[in-house]
Amino acid sequence: MKRIVFIILFVGFQVANAQYKISDGTELLNLQKVPMEKMYVHASSPLLFSGEYLYYKLYCINAQTNKLSSISRMAYVSLVNDKGEPVFEHKIRLEKGMGQSDHFINTDVPSGNYKLVAYTQWMKNGGLAQVFKDDIAIVNPYLADQSAILRQNAQDKEISVKSNDRKDPDLKQEERNDLLQLQLDTLTFVTRQKVMLTLRNYKGNLGHGQYSIAVKKREQLAVRPRMDAETFTDRYLSVNKRIPQTIGDSIFLPEQRGELIFGRVIDDVNNLPAVGKEVIISVPGQEFLLKLATTDQNGYFFTYLRKEYKTPLTIFQVLDQGEYSIDIGRQEDLPFDSMKFGNFTIDPSDAAAIKERSIQNQIENAYFEVKPDSILQPDSIDPFDGGVPEVFNLDEYTRFPTLQETLIEILNTVGYRTGKDGHDYIRVAQDFEKFNEPYNDYPAIVLIDGVFIPDHGSIKDFKAEQVKTIKVLRDQLILGAKQYQGIVSIETLNGDYYYGFQRNNSIVSDLELPKTEKNYFRQSYSQESDINRRIPDYRRLLLWEPQVDLSGTEANFEFYTSDITGDFDIYLEGFTTYGKPISMKKSFVVTKSKTPINN
Repeated sequence: MKRIVFIILFVGFQVANAQYKISDGTELLNLQKVPMEKMYVHASSPLLFSGEYLYYKLYCINAQTNKLSSISRMAYVSLVNDKGEPVFEHKIRLEKGMGQSDHFINTDVPSGNYKLVAYTQWMKNGGLAQVFKDDIAIVNPYLADQSAILRQNAQDKEISVKSNDRKDPDLKQEERNDLLQLQLDTLTFVTRQKVMLTLRNYKGNLGHGQYSIAVKKREQLAVRPRMDAETFTDRYLSVNKRIPQTIGDSIFLPEQRGELIFGRVIDDVNNLPAVGKEVIISVPGQEFLLKLATTDQNGYFFTYLRKEYKTPLTIFQVLDQGEYSIDIGRQEDLPFDSMKFGNFTIDPSDAAAIKERSIQNQIENAYFEVKPDSILQPDSIDPFDGGVPEVFNLDEYTRFPTLQETLIEILNTVGYRTGKDGHDYIRVAQDFEKFNEPYNDYPAIVLIDGVFIPDHGSIKDFKAEQVKTIKVLRDQLILGAKQYQGIVSIETLNGDYYYGFQRNNSIVSDLELPKTEKNYFRQSYSQESDINRRIPDYRRLLLWEPQVDLSGTEANFEFYTSDITGDFDIYLEGFTTYGKPISMKKSFVVTKSKTPINN
């Protein structure tokens, strides 16, 4: 069955640093109808040592309803030092307003006070006040310089105690609130023992919601507690509910349709903006993405990437015979250097605790290979949008020297034609389904490893020995305002045609991949061999469960204690489906096992 595939074209926006200028009252009114957002981040710990992971869960909240937001598809998370410089910058895909990831703290990150910040592009219209910000302290015992956190005098100690050793705000929610309860069979466990945790919902629909759980060793160093969901709701109660900008102001566009990609085209002949020029944007690879945008009156173009791409670069090509330059846009940074940072400090009395934790981290990391996390593979992208291409594996045929000869000898539905302008192009034969269907002479969309090829004549002599497969789709397509007859997708043996790609009026730009979700390693001693039982276990974080979808009366979780003894805390954070924040804590003790554990 013939299908007409429309690849959506976005035009008419003046984009500069991903911002759009509000031109009139009607436009302002429409933009004000889109609620602003705020972000809560449940971080696994407010204090990290080199060699440990920071885990986090994102909750993107509609600032008007306090429910999970369905507006933005992308979020951005950074750990920033006291100079406003990022230690890392993560790009996170949001699904139903939620996302998650982690970051390993390397030994090149110095001790100091940091900020964990998170936001969407739409939130940036409210400035830094709209952005989530919370303190993170880092101790790097492997660097000699500890001046950033070393307590200098008694006055510093007094200030530090006041700021770091305050009462944990979660204590008011110990064990149970009006909706939910955290239950354990006992409050005392031994090392390497199984723990069964139950989350009970006593209020039916009122308790349903999205939550995350962390079970961790209580901090021995005085550190400011992380922000919980209830504190966040109070602290960010007065943020903007709609954009504060007015007519003539520039705003950041919401990434409602996916990740925003934008840039500008300049005519090299007169150094003026190139108006009305079509720009092909392709993310290459086997699962390629292909978009088309048209420049506006100021030479700007933009599009959105909805699907999960797997190649960390983008190729931009102007479909015109003139001479052009392409400038790729970038998101404007927030003024992170204006933030106020925490005052976490240490003194010589903390040396023993720091040394013990550092040694435990080194031992734990030495056995990382036997405790691996697994990356969740994203859904496969269908570059043919449901069409079923005919696949020609050239190893199954006699190989000919060039692509042109290969098309003639092997592919009887694909070949070169000469257009009215005298240029050669590749055409795919129509798949006639009606006797009166009109004939067309449209060219095919031709790609090599996902790279769009505008000049088909330039690849006539492409060496067929480099080609693995040729996939042919015979459907008629529309890309922008131009019609095409089919797709010819050529895959090379190495699959890397895009590396080193060069062509007039084109540019190759790096594209940071969004963070991929993981299945985190779960230690178990239920069926371990004696060899694995002899592997040291110095986990401080016993459970990290970022996705708790509570839609019934209870949810059950299983984890094992480690070789570390002492006080442990269970933290639950999240929001009900009605937008109520939930912050809960329950504590238990782990003591040294006197006998081998046999579960």
